[in-house]
Amino acid sequence: MNFHTRKWVKPEDLNPNGTLFGGSLLRWIDEEAAIYAIVQLGNQRVVTKYISEINFVSASRQGDIIELGITATEFGRTSITLTCEVRNKITRKSILTVDKLVFVNLGEDGLPAPHGRTAIRYIKDQFGEEGLGG
Repeated sequence: MNFHTRKWVKPEDLNPNGTLFGGSLLRWIDEEAAIYAIVQLGNQRVVTKYISEINFVSASRQGDIIELGITATEFGRTSITLTCEVRNKITRKSILTVDKLVFVNLGEDGLPAPHGRTAIRYIKDQFGEEGLGG
């Protein structure tokens, strides 16, 4: 799993207990997972269909830097299934895991549409080495 997105836990992200508010974290996860699905499917019209059980493993506090890791685990005809882990960037301690996030690819008519993808696409495969400055 690759961890690309990092967030700095700020005062406005805290709950009354002084730890990261779960709603803030879930918003970040849904946004990052949607971006991942968009990149993988090559379509900006994707919607969240399903999020499985969310397992909060440990707390995060103000000043922590956390990172979100997302990877594709399955490609359906019109969907993509992802898994997610959030961890503390410095200690690498797991904060949260989500086993399954399902996004559906939509056509211009707003209905589920086949995407034709069967495997994870990597940036080097999309643009080649020249497009990466190397």
